[in-house]
Amino acid sequence: MATRLDPRGPRLAVVGAQPHVSPEQHLIRVRAGGKFLFAGTEKFWVKGVTYGAFQPDDAKREYTDEAKIARDFAMMAEAGINTVRIPHTVPPRSLLDIAERHGLRVMVGLSAEQYAGYLIDRKGAPDVEQIIREKVRTVAGHPALLCYALGNEIVAPLARWIGRRRIERYLEKLYRAVKDEDPDALVTYVNYPTTEYLQLPFLDIVSMNVYLETEEKLAAYLARLQNIAGDRPLILAEAGLDAMRNGEDKQAAVLDWQIRTIFRAGCAGAVIFAWTDEWWRGGAFVDDWAFGLTTAERKPKPALAAVSRAFAETPFPATRNWPRISVVVCSYNGARTIRDTLDAVGRLDYPNYEVIVVNDGSTDATAEIAAEYPVRLITTDNRGLSSARNTGMEAATGSIVAYTDDDAYPDPHWLTFLADMFERSDHAGIGGPNLPPAGDGFIAEAVAESPGGPVQVLLTDELAEHIPGCNMAYRKDRLQAIGGFDVRYRAAGDDVDCCWRLLDRGWTLGFAPAAMVWHHRRNSVRMFWRQQKGYGKAEALLEAKWPDKYNVAGHLSWGGKIYGNGLTLPLLFASRVYHGVWGSAPFQSFHAAMPGMLAALPMMPEWFLITAGLFVATLLGFSWPPLLWAGPLFALALAAPIAQALISARAASRRKYRSDAQARRRFFWLVAALHLMQPVARLIGRIKHGLTPWRGARLSGFTLPWPRRYAMWTTRWKAAEDRLSGLGQTLKSAGSGYLCGGDYDRWDLAVRGGLFGGAKLLMAVEEHGGGAQYVRARIWPTAGRFALWLAGLTLLAGVLAAANGAGIAAAVLGLAFAAVAAHIVVESGHALHALNAAADRMVKDMAEAGK
Repeated sequence: MATRLDPRGPRLAVVGAQPHVSPEQHLIRVRAGGKFLFAGTEKFWVKGVTYGAFQPDDAKREYTDEAKIARDFAMMAEAGINTVRIPHTVPPRSLLDIAERHGLRVMVGLSAEQYAGYLIDRKGAPDVEQIIREKVRTVAGHPALLCYALGNEIVAPLARWIGRRRIERYLEKLYRAVKDEDPDALVTYVNYPTTEYLQLPFLDIVSMNVYLETEEKLAAYLARLQNIAGDRPLILAEAGLDAMRNGEDKQAAVLDWQIRTIFRAGCAGAVIFAWTDEWWRGGAFVDDWAFGLTTAERKPKPALAAVSRAFAETPFPATRNWPRISVVVCSYNGARTIRDTLDAVGRLDYPNYEVIVVNDGSTDATAEIAAEYPVRLITTDNRGLSSARNTGMEAATGSIVAYTDDDAYPDPHWLTFLADMFERSDHAGIGGPNLPPAGDGFIAEAVAESPGGPVQVLLTDELAEHIPGCNMAYRKDRLQAIGGFDVRYRAAGDDVDCCWRLLDRGWTLGFAPAAMVWHHRRNSVRMFWRQQKGYGKAEALLEAKWPDKYNVAGHLSWGGKIYGNGLTLPLLFASRVYHGVWGSAPFQSFHAAMPGMLAALPMMPEWFLITAGLFVATLLGFSWPPLLWAGPLFALALAAPIAQALISARAASRRKYRSDAQARRRFFWLVAALHLMQPVARLIGRIKHGLTPWRGARLSGFTLPWPRRYAMWTTRWKAAEDRLSGLGQTLKSAGSGYLCGGDYDRWDLAVRGGLFGGAKLLMAVEEHGGGAQYVRARIWPTAGRFALWLAGLTLLAGVLAAANGAGIAAAVLGLAFAAVAAHIVVESGHALHALNAAADRMVKDMAEAGK
């Protein structure tokens, strides 16, 4: 089955597998596009079965009974199956000819797992690469070929013995050999949970054999696999149930929900193990299980009918009652790309939706283009993106409001995957990935592999902390409950603010990996630079409203992990694999450690300020030679981001251009340059709009930085946690960001005055029975470690410079010390005032409650 875009309307026409295809009619070669597979303009859902292994003939040839193969393939096509997976050997080309005649595609197994042991015992080892090449040549270019599977489940003990990296290099070498022989072919490797940890980013398709017999566990694991797959299609290459031990009726029931769960999770396909109970392994028939959809004699089991029904309703039943969704496209001078957006929105495979275009005072042809489409066009003065999104929200008639941008366009099943997750959860909002479309040009491709793009931040495999504006949907009532989008964010940052406000209400955000949109990246370096400066401005505006989300250096600290490509790789990258005791874990996973402070610093925009400071110190060294020690530190500070840019660019260029060496080199240098440009542009945007490491915390009032104690008797009992929470709410309502103490801290609340100073509070509650309590609180000023080190170093250096007669250096260093000391006093005084005010309010409330 495949899905064809119907030019006559917004729906999709479903094309079934044809039982017989004439010899003149050829299948179109399948390609990967984001999370899905396509045959031309048709979306191709893999609906497959495994076929074999069967008993070989005297010449050790398998799949020689062409009449039996033809009968089997005819039955498959009749049942709606469109893919045959040959797991363990390369079939003869005649089998692919038969498959083509019945409209079937073939996954060809190259059996690399059979040769993996030669990585240990090299004596007498065959030329595995040459063997793989010869296998590929026998079927290369055949129209019925779906993809090559390099291997099937290199067993966990062997993989653990050989080591992850050697296995990965082995498979990548064979992958490139396949591409040399058949450049346009898709290549996968069929993995399984016990070696899930293998990092194989070069594969075109991610394939996994998974046998989980509860719907909840399968759904949860598929969500994990989707995040491992990233922007690539995910196929379940084996799933099934043994009818011998579970009964044929249970086999049918389990296969039904397995298939529906697999496609609901956004997988590109499912392959059921197996077509028949006839199975030959290890030189004998396997007769102690019965996974087949048919018996060895090809008598259909109930499972075949169940699989046929489930495949026919991929990805969702056509009769399902879907909620109404309002699709809102906001545009300001988007004439260059909005036609693509509206064309794709009109082709959405969803029965109950409307399209609202909000023209935010465009001066180009945006309104005229939108008027050509069956949409509700609303034109306003230019009020900014947030205002336009609010206008669309208020005009929406759907219970769900889905937003995309005028430089993005959705996959046909975008709304179905969003709506399905909304109906299965209580999420206030849901988003999906945004991927760069092909054909946007060399620079756009490089921008897509560089940091700073619209990304999802995931707390778990299915829960998000942030969903970007080009692909986000919300329950209308929840969005209205928080007052919609904050209009102070005219171009960026409104989506982040909206997510945080929803999370603050105790609601959750979901991530649907198959709810995909294509999003054009900037196609010039100048546009990329301007975009990143704008994002820096948005971060400054966000910090003014959400100071507790930013650390003292001005860096936004996400609680989750960032999804997708285009990330700067840390220099010190630590990872390990969970194997379980003696390698016994059934699910063995890869864990990448978060970079430590030293490794993370060079990836932050503020690192360039440190570099600039060291450069100034180096220049002062020509006045006072001892300061020349800053020169090597300056070189190291400058080298760190350059090295990270080169490492990241190398990974991106190898992923993007595997065979074209010249293009790979050009791409490498451009991506490296963009990795260096992005934090500088962000830094300029931040500093220009007040987000600097030396900024104050925008606190009003000042108290001399001196400790203060509070003590209060009360007969109104209240938990200490609630009292601290009340103090926090008082601080927040006054615009003061605060932190809560952790497990190892001897303080309960801290207020940041800036990079240099702050204040902390410690509370103790004595219980005296009958609800009586004696509440103590202590508040004291603090100076940051960085401030103390900086003050000490500048003072020491200034004294030494003066003693050596270096007047200019001594004066500059003395001024630097005075500035640091003044900042410590001012910032800690502001923070102390905020904490004292909150404590005074608590004492007042306790006194009034005791009257």
